[in-house]
Amino acid sequence: MAEPLLTVRHVMQPEPEVVSPGLPIGAAIGLMNDRRIGALIVSADGAGLDGIFTERDLLRRIVAAPADWRDLPVSAWMSVNPHTIGPDADWAAAVEMMDRFRVRHLPVIERGRVIGILSTRLLMRTRAEHLDQQVAARTRELRHANDELLARDYEQTFNLRAAGRYQTRLLLPNKPPAWPELQWGLHYAPLDHLGGDYYDIAHPDPDLLGFLIADASGHSIAAAMVAIMSRTAFSAVAPKYASPGQVLTEMNARLQGLMDERFVTAFYAVFDRRTRVFTYANAGHPYPLLWSAATGGVRPLGAQGFMLGIMPEEQYREKSVQLAPGDRLCFYTDGLIETRNEIGETFGTDRLRDCLVTHGAEPAECLTRQIVKWQETFRGTQPLTDDVTLVVAELCG
Repeated sequence: MAEPLLTVRHVMQPEPEVVSPGLPIGAAIGLMNDRRIGALIVSADGAGLDGIFTERDLLRRIVAAPADWRDLPVSAWMSVNPHTIGPDADWAAAVEMMDRFRVRHLPVIERGRVIGILSTRLLMRTRAEHLDQQVAARTRELRHANDELLARDYEQTFNLRAAGRYQTRLLLPNKPPAWPELQWGLHYAPLDHLGGDYYDIAHPDPDLLGFLIADASGHSIAAAMVAIMSRTAFSAVAPKYASPGQVLTEMNARLQGLMDERFVTAFYAVFDRRTRVFTYANAGHPYPLLWSAATGGVRPLGAQGFMLGIMPEEQYREKSVQLAPGDRLCFYTDGLIETRNEIGETFGTDRLRDCLVTHGAEPAECLTRQIVKWQETFRGTQPLTDDVTLVVAELCG
C-alpha cells in the first residue's frame, strides 16, 4: 500500500503568532521566549504578510546594534519579502525549499492570507511522528499478513498430513502376510508428508506371494500422485498373473501417457511357498540384495528392464533363485543408498552389503534397524534428500 502524502498542511503550526510592524524588538523577543517559538509573522492588518522576524534576524543584527535596539520597531530587523509556501505542497518539497534558500521558517500562504508557519524543528518532529505512525501501521499490516500466512500454512500442513495418512493407508499394506515361513522388517520414511515410495503385496495364487517395491521420481505431492497411479495399475493386474515380468509389462502399458515427464522404478517378485523359488523382474529399480545363510555372502538380484511409463513396448525378462531357510532378502529404494555424508560421499550399495555381511544373521526386524542405524551414522547431520523405504524378508526354517 502506498504511503499517504504528507503535506505542509499536516506539518505546519496553524495560527502563528502575528505582531504589528511597530512592536518593539524587546517585546517581540519576550513574546518569542514566552511562546518558545523561533519566528513571528509581521503583519500590519493581522492577515497579510509584511515580513518575518526570526532568531536568525536577531543574531545577524544584534552585534552591531545601537544601545537602544530593544526599542526599535520589529519592522527594522524583520526579513522583508520572505520565502513562502502553499499548504498543499508535500513534505519533500518543503525540505528541498528550506535547504535551497537556507531558511529555517516558511510562512504558509493560502489565498493571500497567512494560515500557518513551517519550521525545520516542527517539520522534522512531525515527520518523525508520521513515520512512526506509518511504521506502526505497516507493522500491523505485516502482522496481519503473517497471521494469514501462518493460518494458511497450518491448514496446508494439516491437509498434507491428512493426505499422507491416507496415502500410507492406500499405498502400503496394513501388515505383511502372516505366512509362518516369512518374517519381515519394514522401514518407511517419506521426505515430506507425501512420498513417492511404496511397496505392496499380491496373491495370484494361494501358494504364491507377490512382492512389489516401487519409487516414483521426485517426492512430495507430484510423486505421490504418480505412486498412486502406479499402485492402481498394480492392483488391477497383479492378482491376474503369476509372472513378475508380465505384471510389470501390463503396468507399463497402463501408465503410458499418464505421468508427463515422470517415471516409476519397480522390482516385482513372486515367491512360491511350495518350492521356495523366488522369481523376479526389474523395471530400473536398485537391485535387491540376497544374504545367504549357508555362506554368509551377499549377492545382488540383478535383472534388466526399463522404468515404467517410458517405453510403450518394453518387455520385462524374469530370473529365478532358489531360497533356503535362514536367507534374507533386502529390498530398498534409492533414497537409502544415495544418502550423502558431510563430505559428499554416498552411502552406496557397498556399505549396505557390508552391513548385511555383519548383521545378516540377525532377525529381520533387527537387521532392518541395523541398516537404518548404519545409514544414519554415515550421514551424520546431513538431512535426507529423498524418500527412504527398506523392507527385509527372512525365510524361516
